[in-house]
Amino acid sequence: MPENSDGSRPVVPSSLKGHGTVVQLPLTTLSSDPTLVIGTPGGAVVRRSVLPGGVRVLTEEMPGQRSTAIGFWVGVGSRDEAAGRHGSTHFLEHLLFKGTSRRSALDIASAFDEVGGESNAATAKESTCYYARVLDTDLPMAIDVITDMVTSAVLDPEELEQERDVILEEIAMDNDDPADLCHEKFSEAVLGEHALGRPIGGTPDAIRSVSREAVLEHYRRYYRPEELVVTAAGGLDHEHVCALVLEALQAAGWTLDPSATPAPRRETAPARISGTAGVQVINRPVEQANIVMGCPSLTATDDRRFAMSVLNTILGGGMSSRLFQEIREKRGLVYSTYSFSASYADAGYFGMYAGCSPSKTRQVIDLLGSELERLAAHGLEPGELAKALGQISGGMVLGLEDSGSRMSRLGRAELVSGEFIDIDESLRRIHSVTAEQVQELAAELAAAPRTITVVGPFESAAELGF
Repeated sequence: MPENSDGSRPVVPSSLKGHGTVVQLPLTTLSSDPTLVIGTPGGAVVRRSVLPGGVRVLTEEMPGQRSTAIGFWVGVGSRDEAAGRHGSTHFLEHLLFKGTSRRSALDIASAFDEVGGESNAATAKESTCYYARVLDTDLPMAIDVITDMVTSAVLDPEELEQERDVILEEIAMDNDDPADLCHEKFSEAVLGEHALGRPIGGTPDAIRSVSREAVLEHYRRYYRPEELVVTAAGGLDHEHVCALVLEALQAAGWTLDPSATPAPRRETAPARISGTAGVQVINRPVEQANIVMGCPSLTATDDRRFAMSVLNTILGGGMSSRLFQEIREKRGLVYSTYSFSASYADAGYFGMYAGCSPSKTRQVIDLLGSELERLAAHGLEPGELAKALGQISGGMVLGLEDSGSRMSRLGRAELVSGEFIDIDESLRRIHSVTAEQVQELAAELAAAPRTITVVGPFESAAELGF
């Protein structure tokens, strides 16, 4: 498909139907048709419109569905917090449920309880989402309530101080979980000084010190029309969703300039990561040592991400994976072990986890490393690739059976990659991964300097023989 003069791809005409589809999502509408329409497998239809103010609305109509999932996304996460505002993104997630000029916290909660709906929010390192799942007939209510929260939060000083204590309790709870603590400390070490290495919820010191003014400035900076993405999936009509969103934003008093364009997406050029290789030990009086070993890895848009999915499945993705079979089934050293990867716009990391008796910690660390090295040196065994492809394909299709998953997929497509890939094309890309590509990626990971984080009853790495 030819590019436009600005390097973007042209809008796919609304007549597009068929499967195996990849569609670029331009930040502005590039044709006289204000809506991009994409046919997807199973008769579902994805549509995308840019409303006045630069607000983006993406929907997936799922025939036969009586429920609808709706999400209001803001492309801001913990990595975007300026000095003195660390923890503000997560703070806002809590405070937006505490009341607006029109609704109390009880009003917000009751609105969804009264119709049997679900509502919640999630703060990530690169985005924040406020979402709900309701009957299709209750979608106007859900849009009205979440719009009110996003546009008109009071950020009451008394509520803020009370919620400060709640967040401190949440952080304390996470720190009391040795597995969560191990993952958090590993990501801080492996990403080094990069802003992605900061904890999403902030540190206790940051939460205690952040001021209402700092949180309010963060709110005003990012909760704006050009930053807002609304996604919905299920029983819906796209034009109706757009009309409801536009009406709610106008009623809230937001200025919606017809000439405004959406905020640009993040830069995707890989950042230089200067993480800390070697072993770090966090002393905790626990009965089981928790281990994470890994290294910097792929960004969210790297073409090798499909090979990474296959690698993770083979190495540590389930009961038949190499880590599970070798460390748990054959040796009985652990209850839980797996591999994982996390990818962001300009950075990412790969890791392997295990929990074991403190006396077995060094042995398990060595086995984690040796299984990765064995995959890198000798490649895949007969049948491993086919099994992994089947496992991924089934999980991918089953995972998109509900409206919430499809709503989230639209948000990620808009904010992260700037392209929509339908299920058939995703499956095609997975099935195009070769054994050689998996081995090459494993060799790259095995050769990288390793960061090892251990949470357990140890005073230093020397106790583990390092």
